[in-house]
Amino acid sequence: MDRKMKILIVDDFSTMRRIIKNLLKQIGFENIEEAEDGQHAFSKLKNEKYHFIVSDWNMPNMTGIELLQQVRKDPELKGLPFLMVTAESEKDKVVEAIKAGVNNYIVKPFTTEILKEKMEKILEKMAGNS
Repeated sequence: MDRKMKILIVDDFSTMRRIIKNLLKQIGFENIEEAEDGQHAFSKLKNEKYHFIVSDWNMPNMTGIELLQQVRKDPELKGLPFLMVTAESEKDKVVEAIKAGVNNYIVKPFTTEILKEKMEKILEKMAGNS
């Protein structure tokens, strides 16, 4: 895993962004930015280069699933690894996220090990597809 890659954390709850940022730092990532909702995240994605998105599902203005749909529709962004983080574990939500093109899915609360494992799986799968 490239520890220098730029990661965007999207969550409307600042405490959750801080928790995820700390977990990512424990894994060894330093290049981490934050956005408080999907709209803010999408404008950042259009203006800067990111290598990975970790996004919450439930947010005001633009939800994680709406952000995912926007990213997948955008020719420049559609290949970005997208990890959805949510308190939602209902099957229909998981199916909806998979249909929208999510790379993987984590249900809160989660540990550093789970985050690392999910990210590694996504990156391995993507390396295999390129």
